[in-house]
Amino acid sequence: MRPRSILEAAVTRLAANEAERFLARHPKSVALAGRAQQSLYGGVPMHWMSDWSTPRPLFVERAQGARFYDVDGHEYIDFCLGDSGSMFGHSPAPIAAALAQQGANGLTCMLPGEDAVVCGELLTERFALPFWQMAITATDANRFALRWARAITGRKTLLLFDGCYHGTVDDVMVRCKNGRTTARPGLLGQAYDLAQYSRVVPFNDVQALEAALSSGDVAALLCEPAMTNIGMVLPEPGFMQSCRELTQKYGTLLIIDETHSLSTGYGGCTRLWDLQPDFFVLGKAVAGGVPASVYGCSFEMSRAMQQAQQRAGQQSAGQHGHSGMGTTLSAGMLAMHCMRVNLEQVMTEAAYAHMLDLAAQLAAGLRGVIDKHGLPWSVTELGARCEFQFCPHPPKNGAQAEAAFHDSLQQALHLYLINRGILITPFHNMMLCSPQTQPADVARLLELLDAALTDLLA
Repeated sequence: MRPRSILEAAVTRLAANEAERFLARHPKSVALAGRAQQSLYGGVPMHWMSDWSTPRPLFVERAQGARFYDVDGHEYIDFCLGDSGSMFGHSPAPIAAALAQQGANGLTCMLPGEDAVVCGELLTERFALPFWQMAITATDANRFALRWARAITGRKTLLLFDGCYHGTVDDVMVRCKNGRTTARPGLLGQAYDLAQYSRVVPFNDVQALEAALSSGDVAALLCEPAMTNIGMVLPEPGFMQSCRELTQKYGTLLIIDETHSLSTGYGGCTRLWDLQPDFFVLGKAVAGGVPASVYGCSFEMSRAMQQAQQRAGQQSAGQHGHSGMGTTLSAGMLAMHCMRVNLEQVMTEAAYAHMLDLAAQLAAGLRGVIDKHGLPWSVTELGARCEFQFCPHPPKNGAQAEAAFHDSLQQALHLYLINRGILITPFHNMMLCSPQTQPADVARLLELLDAALTDLLA
């Protein structure tokens, strides 16, 4: 079949109709959006919450399992799941019980409890790294791991892949344009040239990777094992092994951030692919949606960390020093208790088996819908998540993934789904299956996407 294309006029028509439908069906969200303009900048608690496909922000009343309910009483099947923050479902029963129990027994007191020890043991068993530290967000964990890497190696430069996502660490707000490292478009308030100590190369480009490392000044390569935010990009066979071999060759540390790719399997890509990082970062979902993150390190790194601390202590000449790592609420009692319960009772192998099976069904169904309509699109899948992309073949790097964006079409499709009770991840077309997602939920998503494409191509 000759590939078909969707006319922009059809996209504009669908978007206008769906915007009108949303406003008519969501009077309480519209009213709250107007009220919020008086006290919240942009009418939302985080400014990017106004960037969804809806003409006004969608206000949520409650969420449970794989569903949430808005203030107007509409039910939604949630394939976004807080962009992985609720990867294992909204308010799993064990987490709800843990919150109630620990809520009466203290939230934070700057001291460890037994829960913290058990968390360390469980993380070691699952991810095969012997030592762990805790933080509140993956952004913090990445910042701390990077600070350790610079202290250990005595080097300043960070190496990244173009289109990466590691939270809001200053050093990662960069892109690769015409072979040069530049600040990410739209970056606000940046006081110094990020290219001074950050370097960017394309994902899946072994030659560029080695060229960037060969100067011998790179403290760490910070990377996701599969890119998940610019649009999903999987590593080519052997690429992650090359990352490990080349970083070792040039004395650079390897930091693996699995905040999103944790959905791949019980031990993430790190366990599945035997990545052997020096540092390993997790956030978002590790405590069942309660703000918490972790970073682990190898035996070699733990010894190097001790030596770095000793050097810093000698330099401080008896004065009280500060490592630049840690926040007062990090490893609080509430977070540690919820993390323990999540690792023991929620992030189980049985949960992953359910998630992975449904995601495979979803990916196959997406390919079927795309083929039915003769569209030159592709599907990328990784564990419990998958994504349809507006390009005939899965992208191999961030630039290719970005080039496949079709913002107006994406926005129209997302709004069509929202108006019919389906939420997928905003800003690209990624879907995540949770342990509470059901086959009927997958079938409903595919049915609605099929209907939307039928409308657009009519």
